Amino acid sequence: MPQAKRPTSVPLHRFTDGPPSRAGGQLELADPERALAVAYAPADRRGGLTALFALDERFGGIVSSTSEPMIGLMRLAWWREALEKLDRDPAPAEPLLRRLADYVLPFGPSGAALAAIEDGWAALIDGEPDEVAIARHGCERGRNLFTAAAALLGADDPRLAAAGEAWALTDLGYRHSNPEVRKAALAQARHRAADLPPGRWPSGARPLAALFVLARRDAAAAARAQGRPDRLLRMLALRLIGR
Repeated sequence: MPQAKRPTSVPLHRFTDGPPSRAGGQLELADPERALAVAYAPADRRGGLTALFALDERFGGIVSSTSEPMIGLMRLAWWREALEKLDRDPAPAEPLLRRLADYVLPFGPSGAALAAIEDGWAALIDGEPDEVAIARHGCERGRNLFTAAAALLGADDPRLAAAGEAWALTDLGYRHSNPEVRKAALAQARHRAADLPPGRWPSGARPLAALFVLARRDAAAAARAQGRPDRLLRMLALRLIGR
């Protein structure tokens, strides 16, 4: 009896689970706005922030290229274990793990904290992506990613964790192929964004806050076009004045 075919999705990111793309020996991010956010970070933290975003894109590539959920979960589990081992063992030869060990862990985030991001991606293939799974994706992916990035940047703003959740939900709301998942993710993103109190963002938080302010606008809009000039100007304005 033929097996029922699992619905497929468009890639959440252009990354696969192969080695990170490189340009001139540097990691190259698929998301142009995250790449710009990195440029707003202090020079000695840009390598670490790029590696964090590349890790998230690596997870996204695994999920988006998975046709068998069990295989995808196994690949994600390998990364979780490898990241946790960074807390006690030298980094293996895998280039991204070496980058994380060299440019992220020395500034505070632990391997276990980075491993926690994986759970948000696993939520999308560990069963149906229902409302609970979508919320788990926002929390475990977005909150954990922004919390690790905030530690790396030395940013102290209690809004950043929730901002990361809203950002991840918005990103999912524009990248998933299932319209019901997109609709639910954007609805949750609007709710999370509305909960954040207004106010000026401190300088250390601005690379992440720039991503959040675009996500907040995107969650309320019908479409987004990353890299558009008005979006880049909005990011620049936040970098300069904190709002």
